[in-house]
Amino acid sequence: MAEPMRIRATMAGDVADVKVLMNHPMETGLRKDAKTGQLVPAHFIQEVSATINGAAVLNAEIGGGVSKNPYLGFKVKGAKAGDKVVVSWADNKGDKNSAEATIS
Repeated sequence: MAEPMRIRATMAGDVADVKVLMNHPMETGLRKDAKTGQLVPAHFIQEVSATINGAAVLNAEIGGGVSKNPYLGFKVKGAKAGDKVVVSWADNKGDKNSAEATIS
């Protein structure tokens, strides 16, 4: 099972500021294991999405070029305190994870 994600969402004026730390190894498939000399299999997040109260506000495709444990920050106009933010990801091995927060 994937490790939990950390998410925080706060209002800054009329804009929601969402910050997410996604725990993931983000292996490119090009790095060699120092002990065995074998390539470490590719394992990286491919899709990230976010919703506020069920409405899509972000859809992104990322790849192996993103560092381990990616940090994602984005801002959304039109949100308000009390709204529910859900951020989800899916990786190249079929693993999925999501986290939710209430905007404060």
